Amino acid sequence: MDRLLSLLRENARVSLEDAALQLDLSPDEVAVQIQALEDQGVIRAYQAIVNEEKLADDAVTAVIEVNVTPEREGGFDHIASRISRYPEVTSMYLMSGQYDLMLFVEGPDLRTIANFVSARLSSIPGVTGTATHFRLKTYKHHGVLMETDEHYERLQVSP
Repeated sequence: MDRLLSLLRENARVSLEDAALQLDLSPDEVAVQIQALEDQGVIRAYQAIVNEEKLADDAVTAVIEVNVTPEREGGFDHIASRISRYPEVTSMYLMSGQYDLMLFVEGPDLRTIANFVSARLSSIPGVTGTATHFRLKTYKHHGVLMETDEHYERLQVSP
């Protein structure tokens, strides 16, 4: 299954026939494994990786560090569940270190994200602090380089 997942992470549109050839399985066996992964909730969705800078809109992405007070009965889960339901939140992670939660938030402009942080996020009981960072440029996303420049710069090897 690990090899199948690696293949799907690299290209979720790979045909069953091509996957079968690479995994030394039949297309039916690959289809059964994919269905099992979907049924188990291992595969949650299939998405395209989009170079946002090529789009005509001026959408803004922010990373927001959030400090929270964990709840007695639910720890971080209850407050994380509440925050994750906001449509502006595209990804969210529990972190170790200086802050507790890391959110990726998208909006049409800076003001919309600022309003989300000040009016909605900061007002949630248990949220004790936030720090917002705006994405300026994407160089690589989910392992995919956004620049398509054919110039190849060889990495230096140090002894």
